[in-house]
Amino acid sequence: MDDITRHLVRYSGRGGFSEDVIYRAEGSTVFTSDGRALLDFTSGQMSAILGHSHPEIVATVREQVARLDHLYSGMLSRPVLDLAGRLADTLPAPLTKTMLLTTGAESNEAALRMAKLVTGKHEVVSFARSWHGMTQAAANATYSAGRAGYGPAAPGNFALPVPDRFRPDIVDADGVLDWRRQLDLGFAMIDAQSVGSLAACLVEPVLSSGGVIDLPPGYLAALRDKCRERGMLLILDEAQTGLCRTGDWYAFERDGVVPDILTLSKTLGAGLPLAAVVTSAEIEQEAYDRGFLFFTTHVNDPLPAAVGNTVLTVLARDRLDLRAGVLGERLRAGLHELAARHPVIGDVRGRGLLVGLELVDGVDGTDADRIGAAVTRRCAELGLHMNIVQLPGLGGTFRIAPPLTATDSEIDRGLDILDTALSDVTGTLLAAGGPAHRDGFRPARAVAGSGGQALP
Repeated sequence: MDDITRHLVRYSGRGGFSEDVIYRAEGSTVFTSDGRALLDFTSGQMSAILGHSHPEIVATVREQVARLDHLYSGMLSRPVLDLAGRLADTLPAPLTKTMLLTTGAESNEAALRMAKLVTGKHEVVSFARSWHGMTQAAANATYSAGRAGYGPAAPGNFALPVPDRFRPDIVDADGVLDWRRQLDLGFAMIDAQSVGSLAACLVEPVLSSGGVIDLPPGYLAALRDKCRERGMLLILDEAQTGLCRTGDWYAFERDGVVPDILTLSKTLGAGLPLAAVVTSAEIEQEAYDRGFLFFTTHVNDPLPAAVGNTVLTVLARDRLDLRAGVLGERLRAGLHELAARHPVIGDVRGRGLLVGLELVDGVDGTDADRIGAAVTRRCAELGLHMNIVQLPGLGGTFRIAPPLTATDSEIDRGLDILDTALSDVTGTLLAAGGPAHRDGFRPARAVAGSGGQALP
């Protein structure tokens, strides 16, 4: 591996590259240069919702790149106009105005810049385990990683506690997460620190990199109310949850809360670099009147926009929102069955085909991070690509997000491989001297209503 990567910059913190060099990918499978097949349970970088090399996307790229690929950033093309209109058709009022960009970080950057300009304020609130990107404003609103060692963050960025029902920090008399009291306390702390310039709250409806934390029903509406009380704009980052991944076209639909600004990326291009900022005509007009500037090399480029149109066509035609719900139920049922047999599994949670599986520490001192890393390696050896949350203390949490086009048999095969990997890893730990009974692992305290399987 060192020889292969001798000319590459390492960019994932202390993590490294995978051992395999990928040669090609098709559907739910990636193939290594030495001929191994890996079932892809992360949809690439949580993006390839139609699987790899979807034939209609391949055809769109070939046709569009031969006709019109890139333009001066002030020019418009038919694919851009069509995609903006079609996105508006998938969204509730008043979300009707779209700008197309390339990455999630870039879309969040543009959204925050717009919110600050429109409100005339500068302070931003986001979750304490958020991930919104690596560019300046997006990175300042990211708390899960990447803050240490890079100098001072921009002033006016505040962290909100995460409503984690499996590991609650504020509980009611029954020991269940009291998210209303937690939210009140969070904003009381923010108000105490604010200089009276709160501009926006940027959050994911399901925190993915933060451990696949699905916001409790009612939370998003209460958060919206907190924003309105303070004259803030609510920005929802649906990079990973948007476009049918959770079983709805957009994750915010479950709560009946419409954001002031919506950002999309990953799933919109189904693996190709395409992102969007969507807002109301009122906010867009105010931004325009104040001279909103976000002029980038690839803003509103025709080639990725054409791909986005194809993605919307396939999602709607094949009813992949419904398919994500059905496959998600199958996946979670299988994971709950595994949890009944593997005491190392502490919780199963998520929506649609964005599912979290959290492992727990062993009483022999083996921490969940180490177990998660070992299970990940064993899955790869057996032909399954899995992704653990690469945060201290969360390395035992898997983010499972197969393509929406996966088959029933592929879901079942992935579950079978994970079952074997869990048995192999925990069996090795037991053979090395760990306790050989159900109490051999220390689960987090069971939480009623956590949305998953919590062991007693």
